[in-house]
Amino acid sequence: MATRLARAVSPRTPATIAVPPPRSPDEDRAERERLLAALHERLRACTQCVAAGYLARAESVAGYRGKIGDRVMLVGQAPGHLSVERGLPFSGPGGRVLDMWLQRAGFPPGALRTQVYISALTRCDPGKNPRGGGDRKPSPPELALCRPYLLTELELLRPAVILPVGGMAIEAFLGPQRLDDIIGQSFEQSGVCILPLPHPSGVSRWLNESAHQALLARALDLLALWRHELRL
Repeated sequence: MATRLARAVSPRTPATIAVPPPRSPDEDRAERERLLAALHERLRACTQCVAAGYLARAESVAGYRGKIGDRVMLVGQAPGHLSVERGLPFSGPGGRVLDMWLQRAGFPPGALRTQVYISALTRCDPGKNPRGGGDRKPSPPELALCRPYLLTELELLRPAVILPVGGMAIEAFLGPQRLDDIIGQSFEQSGVCILPLPHPSGVSRWLNESAHQALLARALDLLALWRHELRL
């Protein structure tokens, strides 16, 4: 089993996400599909952060996210403006990079859109960082408002593999971590394989160092092994 290669997640802090165990895609499939479609409708209509005064307007990504049967779940930080404009998560350069990473792990071209459920910690564009350097990080209250959506997705999807992408998503599942210490490592919780990945954004300079590229390569090698052993 692929999980023998993964370290067990240490006892969770109250802020980290409890991952439910994997579930067969065919078990109660019709009901899970109905509930997921209803969840997507609620996401499209959500204005909680506007009502709470955190955002001037709700700009969520109402496009394709994935389906029941996707056994890999990718969790990012929040959609950017390109994703909102196009109605598609990771529709900018970062999405192309992620798809190339999946190809390096043996997935076919386009797997990001056909074999991976794409989720995020928050569902609206948080806007640009007022200090420059990319998008603003969602605040803890914004994360708390969106957390039930992610928990519901996890309960309905029950993936075999979770890919937290970027520091905030990694912290949500594994607690505070340094990328240098966590990338290239794998973890297991409730029978689910968790593989942290760096953010593919060009704003991040972490991948500019050859040592960090080597850590990414190690992570993608693990994903390739899971793809074979778990028949992803």
